[in-house]
Amino acid sequence: MIRPEIRRIIVNMALAGCACVWGVMGAQAQTQLTYAVTDDAKEVLIGNILKLAIEKSGRGGEFTHNVRNESLTETRLVESVKTGSITVMWAGTQKEYEEQLLPIRIPLFKGLLGHRIFIIRQGDQPKFDRVQTLEDLRQIPLGQGREWGDTVVLKAANLNVVAPLKYESLFHMLDGGRFDAFPRAVHEPWSEVNSRPDLNLTIEKQILLVYPFAMYFFVSKDNHQLAKVIEQGMRNAIADGSYDDIFFANPVIKDALDRANLQERKIFRLTNPNMSPLTPFDDKSLWLNLEDL
Repeated sequence: MIRPEIRRIIVNMALAGCACVWGVMGAQAQTQLTYAVTDDAKEVLIGNILKLAIEKSGRGGEFTHNVRNESLTETRLVESVKTGSITVMWAGTQKEYEEQLLPIRIPLFKGLLGHRIFIIRQGDQPKFDRVQTLEDLRQIPLGQGREWGDTVVLKAANLNVVAPLKYESLFHMLDGGRFDAFPRAVHEPWSEVNSRPDLNLTIEKQILLVYPFAMYFFVSKDNHQLAKVIEQGMRNAIADGSYDDIFFANPVIKDALDRANLQERKIFRLTNPNMSPLTPFDDKSLWLNLEDL
């Protein structure tokens, strides 16, 4: 017969063992989110938005974040999500991406990516002051990344586009006269110019391109559960104001909206053949309204 004190020791050991087993099972039940974030301030902000969405979904404890500090082309990212080495990516939406991956149809940055101002060479402002019509603008060669969704938009408007593959090449090609303007989302050009003081670049003062454009989070086609978590978290963050807090308080966004003088610019509106009929245009809470700034 087992003595009572021995029985208590055995029971306690068994309970401790169960706790360890459950602890291991709990850890194994967590889903690892792997995504690539560079040191670029815009990328860091998107990474923080993803973390906010996971937290606000109410299921944040089910996920861990594996952040890879590296720069990948969008083609590489798409393939990485399809193979599972990357869990989540973000990009300006394109038909091909939406066919190959599962988009979370909430526009990151409120569609701000579809508001474009130009990086130009210092001394070239008078050339742009003379632009009065879209036909005038078509006479000016523009630089844009070959794989970017914006390139499709610009070419569809019959604008003159030079499209190298590498992002960094665009700045040097502009400086070297291969084209005359590099359209950038309004929150991008100041940091890009300031970080390249050796190049003869500045920001154009008069022109604003506006077209519907959404940057989405994308997951693999079969990862419907994660897509639902991210979408619910994004909607919760928008509803409680925490998305606006993190977005408008970000120094990159705040500084850009203060300096871009959007309401005073000459606006050229373009269509975007990339945008799916499923784009949530009717939900005004998801999009930036210039009149509200």
